[in-house]
Amino acid sequence: MPCIARTSRLALAASAASLALLATACGGSGSDASGPGDGKPVTLTFWSATAGAKETADAFNKTHTDIKVKFSMVPAGPEGVTKLSNAVKGGNAPDVATMDYSALPEYASEGNLEDLTPSSGDLVRKEFPEAVQSLVNLGGSTWAVPFDVTPIQLFYRKDLFKKHGVDVPTTWAEYRTAAEKIHAGDPDVTITNFGGGDPALLSGLAWQAGARWYGTSGDAWKVNIDDPASRKVAAYWDDLLAEGLASKTPLWGEGENKERATGKVATIIGAAWSAGNFPVSYPDAKGKWGIAPLPTWDGKASTGMYGGTSYIVPKGSEHTAAAAEFIKWVTTDKAAMTARLSSLKAPSSALPANEGMRAAAAKQFDNSYFGDQDVYAVAGEAADTIVPGWTWGPVQQQVTSVQMAAGGDHTKMLSSGQAKGETAVTDRGLKLDK
Repeated sequence: MPCIARTSRLALAASAASLALLATACGGSGSDASGPGDGKPVTLTFWSATAGAKETADAFNKTHTDIKVKFSMVPAGPEGVTKLSNAVKGGNAPDVATMDYSALPEYASEGNLEDLTPSSGDLVRKEFPEAVQSLVNLGGSTWAVPFDVTPIQLFYRKDLFKKHGVDVPTTWAEYRTAAEKIHAGDPDVTITNFGGGDPALLSGLAWQAGARWYGTSGDAWKVNIDDPASRKVAAYWDDLLAEGLASKTPLWGEGENKERATGKVATIIGAAWSAGNFPVSYPDAKGKWGIAPLPTWDGKASTGMYGGTSYIVPKGSEHTAAAAEFIKWVTTDKAAMTARLSSLKAPSSALPANEGMRAAAAKQFDNSYFGDQDVYAVAGEAADTIVPGWTWGPVQQQVTSVQMAAGGDHTKMLSSGQAKGETAVTDRGLKLDK
């Protein structure tokens, strides 16, 4: 049945925690979960780039008779989003897929998603924390169901802090003081790696500082990437880099890993999911790393998010109700988390957005690497301090691309992102509020 375009405009609701999204999207066009009427189960196609997704689907199939899930691994990041977009246009999209939170508004506003409000709206409202609801509830509608929550945390070398007489910093001012003291005591050690520029990390730190990169006025979009709160964050890190207190070694490269493994950096700014990387990437440092809340600007507990994944139903699915049933299971049933984690060769510290899933996840994680510090308890406490109300905009993927080209100059990442965000909004035919 053809889709009737309602409107292509996007607008923010009055609530700071919800984005009013009026997109060219139809309501659900699929059948229900009862199957085609011949007694055979509904078969869902499921695309994801996440580790353990196949094993999760297999576990679902073993415990459900009315729905069967056929899984396919797809590329991560922009390549995977492009593949999914092409599939929607070609009429052969999967029934279920995973998507980063930052891509959701852009994807939904282009009419590429089924509206999950009737099937999953109550689930999201009742089972997931406020801080992530604003990422999937857009325009008063639910377009995705959260999988994980990704609070930024501070990972620190306990031995290096003790050696240099440094306390765990609770503010960014104290963090800089720690950087100065450690570097003065050993010029070969810096406070952390922060080179190359990571737009996802920069946005999360700006989020913590009170930035709101996107908003609207009436029916026009506001792009606020280069705002005072974000500039404060960028200037802070650019200064640490310029003074040699933070390493210019690019993030996500071999050099970064070597510095962290050999004690050349005293901290890592990471997320809840980062903890699982430590036993694999830095095995010789077992017992030397600790986890603490992210330093703040005013001393009050707060953090932003670094990444994160949700479950969506792409436009054109003929089994939206069955897809919603599978999504509910995979995001709220402890058996789904157990299947996902037990299948992994490396430990995972992904923090489920649904609190009921966290106990199952915690049972699978060996805390001995961090000196028996309760990794999931610490991450859960951090999740409770995520600043609510952040929403992504309809052009963030384009903004990310230009920010990655800024060469690790964080101030430039903001200005180039601002310029690209404004032009990209107007290029899409959306109104821009200057």
